[in-house]
Parts: sequence; C-alpha cells; structure tokens
Amino acid sequence: MEEHGEGCCGGRQEEHGDLEHEELLESMSEKLGFTPHILEILGELDSESLKKYNRCNKKLLSDGALPAKTKILVALAVVAAKQCERCTVVQMQSALKNGATKEEIMELMDVIFITSGAPAVAACRDALKLLKSKS
Repeated sequence: MEEHGEGCCGGRQEEHGDLEHEELLESMSEKLGFTPHILEILGELDSESLKKYNRCNKKLLSDGALPAKTKILVALAVVAAKQCERCTVVQMQSALKNGATKEEIMELMDVIFITSGAPAVAACRDALKLLKSKS
C-alpha cells in the first residue's frame, strides 16, 4: 500500500502539491503543448489522481539517464504496440513538441513494425498525419 502523498512513480508531492486542478492542468499543458481531454476529466473527478498522474508524467517529460525525447519515443512505441490510436496521437504531439524529427519517428515506425507488426503501425495512422502536417 502506498503512503499518503505518494503516486504511482513514488516521490512526494512537490511544486504542484497544493494547486487546484485547473492550475495543475495549465502547468501540465504548458509542458505538453496541449491538454489531453482525459486529464481534464480526471481533474474534475479526483484532483488527487491528477496530482499522481502529474508526478509520473514529470518523470517522462524530464531528462534523466535517458533524454525526455527518447522516453517519449519509447512511450509512442508502447502505445502503438497496444494499438491505442488516440494514445499514439497524444504521444506524437508530445514527441514533436520535445524535438523528435521526422527521421527519428520514421525509424521508430520501423521498430514498431518489427516488434509489434502492421496493426501497431496502423494504430499510428492519425499520429502520422500530425507528422505529415509538420513537413
């Protein structure tokens, strides 16, 4: 059982610990460059869950042993493998905002195809439209 104040990625509540969910959403949106609709719903239903999600998301969007861009590209591959089309769009938006290039993303598509097959690549259809519009 987790201790009070800890989230799925561990660690204590930090700078956003006391913010209302609207302020927290705004802060998260600035980092992502957009606001995923699910976060708005989560914040309305349970602001504590939104705070936990934020702590986990900060780990993904921060450089560590792996650069944030690399972690986001890994996340894109994972959600593609799970064939979550909406998730691939969200991760593609994040990857582009964090500097992923067309070449990096197309190479990732090769990895997705090799490891997860054509259905996983097909799950990236709408996400790839975002890349096409950037060209």
